[in-house]
Amino acid sequence: MPIPTEITFHEIPHSDSVEAAIHRWVARLEHVHDRIIRCMVKIEQPHKSHRQGREFEIHVVLEWWGENIASSRHRHEDIYVAIADAFRASRRQLLHQRDTRRDFVKAPGTVRHVTNM
Repeated sequence: MPIPTEITFHEIPHSDSVEAAIHRWVARLEHVHDRIIRCMVKIEQPHKSHRQGREFEIHVVLEWWGENIASSRHRHEDIYVAIADAFRASRRQLLHQRDTRRDFVKAPGTVRHVTNM
């Protein structure tokens, strides 16, 4: 089942190709975890910096199991690179949260004792 995705363009014109790229990245996340409830993506282009050109800023929020995973402030002058960076970071966070919930990753400060019988 496709993940409901909200895409917001802030202070930049809407682009069908950018929206299609985001939907492709969201489809990839479906293979990582099947219980994602919603994905919210905000794309903006803050005011021009004097030292750098105008960079695109991507914010991604994934909602699953009552928790939110936010990956924000991924910037790059190429919008597709910024999108890829944001979704890769979201994927890493999602995998870590999933593995922690499944107890594959030991929480800090916990000790496990294994007894051989």
